[in-house]
Order: sequence, then C-alpha cells, then structure tokens
Amino acid sequence: MSEKSSESVAPRTFPVAALQMVSTPDRDRNLADAARLIGEAARGSAQLVLLPEYFCFMGFKDTDKLAIRETPGAGPIQQFLSEMAREHRVWIIGGTLPLQSAEPDRVLNTTLVFDPSGAQVACYDKIHLFNFEKGEDKFDEARTICPGSETRTFDAPFGRVGLSVCYDLRFPELYRKLEDCALMVVPSAFTYTTGQAHWETLLKARAVENQCYVLAAAQGGKHENGRRTWGHSVLIDPWGDIVAVKDEGAGVVAGGIDLDRIAAVRQSLPAYRHRVIG
Repeated sequence: MSEKSSESVAPRTFPVAALQMVSTPDRDRNLADAARLIGEAARGSAQLVLLPEYFCFMGFKDTDKLAIRETPGAGPIQQFLSEMAREHRVWIIGGTLPLQSAEPDRVLNTTLVFDPSGAQVACYDKIHLFNFEKGEDKFDEARTICPGSETRTFDAPFGRVGLSVCYDLRFPELYRKLEDCALMVVPSAFTYTTGQAHWETLLKARAVENQCYVLAAAQGGKHENGRRTWGHSVLIDPWGDIVAVKDEGAGVVAGGIDLDRIAAVRQSLPAYRHRVIG
C-alpha cells in the first residue's frame, strides 16, 4: 500500500436528519416520541439531528407553555437533549423550548445545540414573532414570547451551521448575517395555510441565495389542541434541489451535507461572492 493511499481522508459527506413530529400537550409523551425518533435517526447513521419547533410541547392555549418554562442550564427538556446527544453520540439541535425571560408572562422561544458529549455549544432565541389572522387561524406569538435580538451560528465537523426558527424564514436579511454556512437549519411549526402557500418556496430561496444546504424540521399533522401544521420536513441542497422530504406524520428525513456539492455550486455560479450590497 502506498503512503498516499494509507493516509486518512476526511469525509466529504456528513449525514444529517430532521425529525417531523405531531406534538401534544403532554411534555413527557413528546420527549418519549422524540427519543424514539432520535434513536431511529442515529441508527440510520445521522450525525446531526434537528428537532422541530415546539417539539416538547403544543398546549391547548398559548399561555400553557409558561407552566413548563425552564431556566437556562436546568430542566427536564434540556437534560433530555443533553442525554440524547451523549447517548447516541450525535449533534442535536433541539428545535425550540420555552426558557425563562425577564418578563413573568412571556418566555423566550429558544433553540439549544448539544455536541456528541452532551455539552451545550450554542443558544438562539427566535427573533421574528409570528402574527397571522385568516378565518379561524389566529396567532400572535408576541403575547407569550419575548423576541431574541442576535443571530447565532456554531461550528460542526463539516462547517458552520446557521440557526433560525420558523417565521424567521420570511426575513432573508437574517440569513445574510449567517455568513459562509454549509448548513442553515429551520425548526418550524408552520400552519397548514401558510405552509401550503409558501413553505417550499421560502426554503428553496434561502438555500439558493446562500448557496448552502437548508434542513427544516417541522410539525406535521393534526394536533390534539386542534391546530393543523403543514409538515414537509425537508433537506434542500445549494442548487435548490430537494434531497429528501416527508409530507405529514411523525418520522425522519435523512440525507447528507455534501461539501463537494457546495463547492461546485459556488464555483460555477459565484453569486454569493458577487454581492455588492450588504
């Protein structure tokens, strides 16, 4: 065997997975469902697992989440995420969970990231708060959620990962601040109405304009609280092609972050380098 062929070569494709859930008003049941899906993703070779927004809880009323809010660094949901990362030796991006804010009647809608040792390595508080009214669909997240103010990224073995949550997807200026990412993630709970209209279009736009992969983990189905979410958890490549998708129901969407694919797209159409404004 030659000296060259005996050298170890870093992998150019990194397996990832998004979990799709139909979360309930029962936190412990949701955590059990998430544990099953994380295990399924890990057995399928995923090394990074993304959970959806509100994976841990979908209450009957917006204010129900206040009862399960946690303080940073302490609480059963955070402990669960850390233990799952350590047990399966995977990176876990924990969808969102309610964390204590400075206001007693509102929480932060927070994404936490844990490395394979179970250590928390990043924290992002959702910046843009959803407000929508059409027929029976009425939402105003600002009534129970405090907005975050700062963008966040973290470094994974394959490159930089940019964090965002659900309604952030409609604000491309946020993603422009997440520079030079190999992957951007979007844990979400899009309504059926807005998801059917705009979900795929917006996700593809973020992938194409930033020439990176986009991984979106969604709530997808009819919830016990009567809400219906769009689902369609998906992995999209830098050219805007869908790698894998799941329409509705709980399950795992798996695929790979191909570094050669990113390099090829950026080389053939260097739009990101051609930016003049911003």
